[in-house]
Amino acid sequence: MHEHSVNNNQGFGKVAVLMGGNSAEREISLMSGQAVLASLLRSGVDATGIDVTSRALPQALQNKAFDRVMIMLHGRYGEDGKVQGELDALGIPYTGSGVAASALAMDKIETKRVWLERGLNTPAFAELHDTADWQGVIDELGTVFVKPVNEGSSIGISPADTADALKAAWSQARQYDDKVIAEQFIDGPEYTIAILGERVLPVVGMKSASKFYDYDAKYFSNETRYFCPCDLDAADEKALGDLAKSAYDAVGCTGWGRIDAMRDADGIFWLLEVNTVPGMTSHSLVPMAAKAAGIPFDELVLEILASSKARAGG
Repeated sequence: MHEHSVNNNQGFGKVAVLMGGNSAEREISLMSGQAVLASLLRSGVDATGIDVTSRALPQALQNKAFDRVMIMLHGRYGEDGKVQGELDALGIPYTGSGVAASALAMDKIETKRVWLERGLNTPAFAELHDTADWQGVIDELGTVFVKPVNEGSSIGISPADTADALKAAWSQARQYDDKVIAEQFIDGPEYTIAILGERVLPVVGMKSASKFYDYDAKYFSNETRYFCPCDLDAADEKALGDLAKSAYDAVGCTGWGRIDAMRDADGIFWLLEVNTVPGMTSHSLVPMAAKAAGIPFDELVLEILASSKARAGG
C-alpha cells in the first residue's frame, strides 16, 4: 500500500501540520490534523503536529524552523487567507489555495456572486440584518437555509419556512458571524465533489438520517450514508464534475478542495459552497472519493503535500 509513498516523500524536509485553531471547527481540525500527521509519519516524512491556539503563527514557523506546511486548520485563520498570507510573507510553501482564493471561498456571499457572474447555478439568497423584512424574504425565497457567511461544517445552519423561524435562525447564526445569509432550499440529494490538483475525483452522494446534513451528521453520526460510486449515471456525474471544476477554478482554488452541490427535482445541479481545507477524518469525503479513484489515504496525503508551493510575490 505504501510502496509509492517511500519514493514520493523525498525532498519535503521538515513539515509542520497545522491543526486546531480557535474557530468553531477546532475539534474537527484536530481530528483531521492527527489523521494526516499519523499518515505522514507512516510514510517516513519528518512531520510535526502543531496545535495553533491563537490567530497567529507559532514561533517555530516565524523562526522558519520548517520547510513546508500542511494546513489542516478549518474555518477562520485556516481557510480565510490569514495564515496563508503570513506563510507567504515568510516564503514557506503550504498546501491548498493561496490568499485570494481562500478569502473568497470563505465568504459564501462573495463566492456566490462570482459564480453568478460566470453563469454557474447557485441558489438564490438574501443577506440578513436585524432590520430585514423577514416575511419578504420568505415570500421571495420560500423555505431557506440560514447560514453564517464565514463558517463551514454546517455550523450555525438551520432551516426556516416562516418569518418567525427565519428571525430565530438568523439570531442563532449571528452567534458565529455578523454576516448571515438566507439561501433558497433545494429539495433533493446532496453531492460533494473533491478536486485533487486538476483531477476531479468520483462524486460522493450522501443521505443523512437527520432532517438536513448538519454538523453531527457530517462528522459523528454513523447513520449518515455515503455513496461512492453515487447514484448518478456517467453523463450526469461528468456534468456535475465539470460544473464543480468550473466553480473551483472561478474562485481561483489550487492544490485541492471540495465543492458541495445539490440536485433538484428537475435534475438541475446547484452549487452550495467550496471548501479549501476539507476534512480528513474517518468520516471525511475527500478520502472516500480518493479511495474510489484508487488512491489510498497515505498516497492522498502525500499528493496534497507534494502540491504545496511557495507563493510569496506571486
